[in-house]
Amino acid sequence: MQEGPPAILTAAGVSRGRRVASGGLALAAAAAVWVPAVPLLFRVSPRDYAAPEGVPPMARALAERHLQMWTRPELRDQELARMRARNAEWDFMGRTFLVLALADMGLRDPSGAERNLEVIDRIVEETLRLEREKGMFFFLMPYARSSPFRAQPPRSLFLDGEIALMLGARRLLKEREDFKPLFAERVRIVAESMARGPVLCAESYPDECWMFCNTAALAALRMAEALDGADHAEFFSRWLATARSRLTDRATGLLVSSFTCRGSVLDGPEGSSIFMAAHGLQLVDEDFARDQYRRARSELGRTLLGFGWAREWPVSWTGPRDIDSGPVIPLLEVSAGSSGLAFLGASAFGDDAFLARLLTTLDFAGFPRTRGGALKYCASNQVGDAVILYGALQGPLWRKIREGTRRGR
Repeated sequence: MQEGPPAILTAAGVSRGRRVASGGLALAAAAAVWVPAVPLLFRVSPRDYAAPEGVPPMARALAERHLQMWTRPELRDQELARMRARNAEWDFMGRTFLVLALADMGLRDPSGAERNLEVIDRIVEETLRLEREKGMFFFLMPYARSSPFRAQPPRSLFLDGEIALMLGARRLLKEREDFKPLFAERVRIVAESMARGPVLCAESYPDECWMFCNTAALAALRMAEALDGADHAEFFSRWLATARSRLTDRATGLLVSSFTCRGSVLDGPEGSSIFMAAHGLQLVDEDFARDQYRRARSELGRTLLGFGWAREWPVSWTGPRDIDSGPVIPLLEVSAGSSGLAFLGASAFGDDAFLARLLTTLDFAGFPRTRGGALKYCASNQVGDAVILYGALQGPLWRKIREGTRRGR
């Protein structure tokens, strides 16, 4: 004979249990409906952010904030001071990405090119002045002084490559005669310092080469071909062969992020490096660049319920979380630095599906604020917003370099 129910399952207990179970089922049903719907509330069309022609509305609003900042010293000083308190590199990189973005914007919309040129000139002139007056360490992290550079006198490819990019981008938008010799000298330094390296790369910090910096420098060399008829084809061929054989992670096929001057790997593939590296390599070898983006998207890109983000490291590599990575959210491994540069990668390689999900995350977690037609992301900073802006506008500058190189040869 079956025993009666335990005392806890009295009639009242059964009734309460049923109410709890019903409530739980209702919550589960509501979650099943509403959780997938959350991304719909924050969905941004990729065409509002990036488009083949013209300046999309989101990009225009984001650019307006930067243009205001560089024409209002009190805004600029406050923002740059806040970034430099954490990382002097961000100050410098923010300048580079903004100059590239404004050059692309000027090519997309010639009616606003003069305003863009004014701000570009202000950024480049101030950057050169600061480098001249305060030295290269002004834009580097403190550990740059911890040991001697291999190259003597010391030089950082981080600075030389990106200054060359800024000068070249300005000239590609509109020629400026007094920038010609400055650009030529910087390109000469870049080419010679990279060619001297055992793996055809130059250091950014003492005996520390970064793939981000070296691929940016390759893009600057391609600018020199388009602008001044230089020919670095033989060097590009040797560089690619060396990178494939000595600077590629075997587990993922991705380029490593940092290494010594002799090619000993320091850090494996890194999201805050590879997306920019692939973009720079578009000017050197489109197929190799696309393959690197495809691998990075597979190894680092993640989506869930309509949201998208990027990891800093592949699953197969355990790397340190440094200041470039930005905050990393545990479990999901959301990296702010990698996710920001993933915008550039997705835009440059036409990955609209991933771009749409990244935009949804940005609108949800970036805390956008628009005032007077100027957009900023409160969870970001100047360099983060400049990267997102460049991702929105990139394209015309790289096309002009390719066309100019073909004509030059």
